[in-house]
Amino acid sequence: MDDATLALPAEGIFVGRIWRAGRGPAVVALRGGRLLDITSAEVPTMSALLDRNDLLDFVAGATGDDVGSVEEIAAASLGAARSGDPDATRLLAPADLQAIKACGVTFARSMIERVIEERAGGDPTRAEAIRGRVSAVVGERLRDLVPGSEEAEEVKRLLQQEGLWSQYLEVGIGPDAEVFTKCQPLAAVGWGADVGLHPVSRWNNPEPEVVLAVDSRGRVRGATLGNDVNLRDVEGRSALLLGKAKDNNASASIGPFIRLLDDGFGMEEVRRLELSLQVEGEDGHILQGRSSMSEISRDPLDLVAQTRGRHHQYPDGFMLYLGTLFAPTEDRDAPGQGFTHHPGDVVTIAAPPLGRLVNTVRLATEAPEWTFGAGALMRNLAGRGLL
Repeated sequence: MDDATLALPAEGIFVGRIWRAGRGPAVVALRGGRLLDITSAEVPTMSALLDRNDLLDFVAGATGDDVGSVEEIAAASLGAARSGDPDATRLLAPADLQAIKACGVTFARSMIERVIEERAGGDPTRAEAIRGRVSAVVGERLRDLVPGSEEAEEVKRLLQQEGLWSQYLEVGIGPDAEVFTKCQPLAAVGWGADVGLHPVSRWNNPEPEVVLAVDSRGRVRGATLGNDVNLRDVEGRSALLLGKAKDNNASASIGPFIRLLDDGFGMEEVRRLELSLQVEGEDGHILQGRSSMSEISRDPLDLVAQTRGRHHQYPDGFMLYLGTLFAPTEDRDAPGQGFTHHPGDVVTIAAPPLGRLVNTVRLATEAPEWTFGAGALMRNLAGRGLL
């Protein structure tokens, strides 16, 4: 990977995080194509920044060190990925103390693929035959179905009669959304970093998603891009293996920056986002896909409400992956095997209002180990006089 282009739009208010060599993590704001380090005792973390009632005014008026242009920091990020230097200046995921949560099975088309994974028991060679049987029964009935509605209950009854009901259909069209923990706070990687696959997996794929930045009071403060790296064979063997399928070293990518909600970019714009995906392999294989938020089965604000409420609080806020429409079925290595990653794949997820998120696929055992957790962050900030 040698393209340092983040493709950020000219408009919008963007904030993020970088690692400054010799100093540590910094909260940055984008201004005129350059990044300002706005870290202070008032906003030592991204979590603290997003919790401010005067968020937009604060970011507009904040001052700080000019740490370089976006292109310069992106180029430094690629150099850091190649060198493996843990103290190199680089882009980080734009989240720190926030919980990293994710929603699954929020799109009808990808929901069918989850059913197929389960029926195939994680074996890609069985997937095509099962895909045909499920499609014959379901057809287009799920496209406009409202989860939890009477119509959804009728479809559930029909599928049960055919012996095709699944736990994935339960969370896809039933009243309760699937919300799980994607990774621990500070474990997500950012633009330019390696993303990791557990070495046991032989059937896996990227998942291009919109990620909401939500504060401690449940207010959506902004949006960014995410790659919810997924092990289809592991999850397909058993949904109880979801943690193994989803939460591994470097398996969550978020970035490049959070675009804050304002008068020009609100939830209606989030609901209309169009995401593109490209996977370019060292073997010359190219996979392209898309995910359209207009086809999501559950409204993003409903997913936020199902994540946080009187039943569950997040005092440091949370980042919420909203799920994906994308579920690749084309073959890569052999007929009937479907798509799976190869080490060295470069994954690019893009949406014009949010920019581009680019990562290189490695085994989780070969990606840099996660060593900088909450304790290290607190010690670092205290040492810099920010706590």
